[in-house]
Amino acid sequence: MTAMSRITQRRLTATMAAAFALGLSSAALTKDVVIHAGTLIDGVSKQPKSQMSILIKDDRITGVQAGFVTPAGAEVIDLSNATVLPGLIDDHQHVGFTTPLYATNVSLLARSEADETLKMEANAQTILQQGFTSIRVPGGADGVDIALKRAITNGYVIGPRMWVASVPICATGSHCDSRNSRDFDAENLNAKYNYVDSPEEAVKAVRLNKLRGADFIKIMPSGGAGSVSDDPKRQLMTNEEIKAAIDTAHSLGLKVAGHIMGNDAINNSIRLGIDSVEHGSYGDAVSYKLYKEHGAYLVPTLAVSARGEEIVQAHPESMDPFQAKKRHEIHMVHQTNFTNAYKAGVKIAFGTDLDVSGPNPKYRMLAVEFEFMVQDGMPPMESIIAATSSAADLIGDTEDIGSLQPGRYADVVAVAGDPLKDVKELEKVQFVMKGGVVYRRDGKSTFPR
Repeated sequence: MTAMSRITQRRLTATMAAAFALGLSSAALTKDVVIHAGTLIDGVSKQPKSQMSILIKDDRITGVQAGFVTPAGAEVIDLSNATVLPGLIDDHQHVGFTTPLYATNVSLLARSEADETLKMEANAQTILQQGFTSIRVPGGADGVDIALKRAITNGYVIGPRMWVASVPICATGSHCDSRNSRDFDAENLNAKYNYVDSPEEAVKAVRLNKLRGADFIKIMPSGGAGSVSDDPKRQLMTNEEIKAAIDTAHSLGLKVAGHIMGNDAINNSIRLGIDSVEHGSYGDAVSYKLYKEHGAYLVPTLAVSARGEEIVQAHPESMDPFQAKKRHEIHMVHQTNFTNAYKAGVKIAFGTDLDVSGPNPKYRMLAVEFEFMVQDGMPPMESIIAATSSAADLIGDTEDIGSLQPGRYADVVAVAGDPLKDVKELEKVQFVMKGGVVYRRDGKSTFPR
């Protein structure tokens, strides 16, 4: 049996098992659909194609053909006046686990993991409705991201496909240490295994996240913007701790994402084998050379930087003065760094770090990230590829997601206009299909809450 035959057999077995669990007959498994696409952007080619047909059986694409074809017995979905794309991918989407605007320590401490879970369930539905059929979650509240992924996979909750990191790993007092500015002795279950202060502790933290069900590992070698006391320019994990985490993760078959802003931490982490740099605000020419030499991705998260600057300008009183200062300084360099990295040929994957239930309507729309990418020098088609095949490559699953090709999941979105002329069209998704199931049609949800 060939490798492809074994993969096909596994998929068929899983599909039949799910059907039998739901009490369905084998006849109910077969569903043929054809999408007539007026303009097709497949996520791989840099030129769009006109008048194409996407052939679908059950949850997979079986063919992509020129012209509008209609196989006998197939349901026809007419998108002949639309631009059709692969389901979009956000490679830096926490779903929840974000700090609300004007949050006080009291409001944060009063928010339980049960509150976070319900928020994340609602957000997952919103994310899918916006056309993001897959997301990579680089850190969540203790176990909640893993539970949400399982619920979506099992059909209990509607949402995108998820690849999750569980709790991020950082040094004591660093960006992900939620005890910053609070009662040091406050109970925090995460503290048992995600704050590390030696290579040995880093090894154990990685292994525990793998045990809990993480798909990849998130570490925080530098400080960050949104926290109160740590400095984003400084490397706060030692090289030995970073190396121990990366080596352990790779030995377990897991990729490693790094929340990294400072230049030294960026360069050292890439040299030590990190797979992606999230944010990467203070990179330079040396960094860009290292990215390319080691094949690391940059996930720039431009919109969240702009949002932070808007808060600093409009409501500086809402945050600690040091926090406001570093948000402003980061914004001043963040977009320029992205432009320079793109021009240097660094691999870019789309990621937002935005909250779809946040207080500012503009930044509830994940596709606003495309605006900033284009504004800062990336052509619209390149930004779409960053959110499709490149994002899938960083996740490590180009065989299933990120493009409209035979064998991939039938994850399809459509917009009315031409996003290559106006990338803001991606903020107005009209049609969403995930795994052959239509969740949005004519701009309206087919699965209302």
